[in-house]
Amino acid sequence: MFFIDTVELTGLGNRSYLAGGAGAGVVVDPPRDVDRLIAAAARHGVRIALVVETHVHNDYVSGGLELARLTGARYLVPAGARVSFDRVPVEDGDVHPVDAGLALRAVATPGHTPHHTAYVLEEDGRPVAAFTGGSLLIGTVGRPDLVEPRLTEQLARAQHASAHRLADALPDTTAVLPTHGFGSFCAAGHTDGAPAGTTVGAERTSNDALVKDVDTFVTDLLAGLEDVPAYYAHMGPANAAGPAPVDLTPPRRADAAELAARLAAGEWVVDLRSRVAFAEGHLAGSFNIEGTGSLATYLAWLIPWGRPVTLLAATAEEIAAAQRELVRVGIDRPAAAATGGPADWTAAGERPRSFRRADFAALAAALAAPPANGGRPVVLDVRRASERADGAVAGSLHIPVHLLPGRIGEVPPGPVWVHCAGGMRAAIAASLLDAAGREVVAVDDSFDRAVLAGLTAAPRRSTGDATA
Repeated sequence: MFFIDTVELTGLGNRSYLAGGAGAGVVVDPPRDVDRLIAAAARHGVRIALVVETHVHNDYVSGGLELARLTGARYLVPAGARVSFDRVPVEDGDVHPVDAGLALRAVATPGHTPHHTAYVLEEDGRPVAAFTGGSLLIGTVGRPDLVEPRLTEQLARAQHASAHRLADALPDTTAVLPTHGFGSFCAAGHTDGAPAGTTVGAERTSNDALVKDVDTFVTDLLAGLEDVPAYYAHMGPANAAGPAPVDLTPPRRADAAELAARLAAGEWVVDLRSRVAFAEGHLAGSFNIEGTGSLATYLAWLIPWGRPVTLLAATAEEIAAAQRELVRVGIDRPAAAATGGPADWTAAGERPRSFRRADFAALAAALAAPPANGGRPVVLDVRRASERADGAVAGSLHIPVHLLPGRIGEVPPGPVWVHCAGGMRAAIAASLLDAAGREVVAVDDSFDRAVLAGLTAAPRRSTGDATA
């Protein structure tokens, strides 16, 4: 009898897996913090015999090399992947025993990368699950544009063929267990609402790659691709070189004077508290990215790569959780950290800053009112371009949040009301604007309410519609 455990990486929208039998198991696409997988194997009383990668990842730093070193497992990596460390190269059709009656069969599935490989888990020769990595996802496939622009259309066509190869070779009851596709930007389509699991049979009737002809599929896929997070450029090289072990020991503590000095030096100081708490009071110059949201994605996307970052949070436990998230994307050691609140972080003689939060009804009222001393409100939409396609606040300026640090100078004078689809990205953008000395109001509301407030119209004004 076999088991499969799923290890969620919710902030990045990915999953890793531990599968095995009575005595041994295999780990698929592990994150860099491997202790969770070691603990899961211990709970099952199994030895990790194999660690496998479906591909050289572009969205997070793998823990595969370190996990294999710690456990003595064989480390399987597709033979076509160009890496700088010793591994067991995997070819199409290779079969690797996992435990008694349990084996992995490699299936070449190029598309997400040229060397991408899926692994079919077989019990007594019968396929029971397919670890599909960035190939066949839930309703879609992994995006084909992360390797080289010249290869994008070729890889998109390969994705279509690879999805059909898996569907044609496997029974409808086979579980499909992808790595990407739970909010990950590696998915070629939005999959935040994807079901918890799927099967080959379910995908056969609903997956774009399996229900569309190849030309239609490729045209639609390429038309839907949006911006790639900037930090992705650093993930592939790090994984190909062989990531170093992580250090999750607590960072050094910074007092108010050191925080002020770090801000003066142009370093990033990131407040992990809720957007509500940040708006009510925060260290001037600090940025807000909630520790309970997509911290790793947005901090790694926004920060100039390699810039020192200091973390602020209410508790040491929140700092530790953020460290764990950040090592997964190659931000290995915070320069410093501080716990408590704004009063603890603000230098003597200084005061915390704050800004307003509001809803779309308040924005509608502000736009309808006569101009105040500060002029008419500027409405800044920081959503992706695809989100604006279904409607936007009339007259709003569009700069996606990941482009805002380099384009704050494009925001016209006056009070800025900033919104996204739900509030999180608006809070990030509001903190960036606040740190630049702008008067800002963060709209912490669902965009659906903008419709009820009579604010939406066809998009009119945008400086970022070609971006995500």
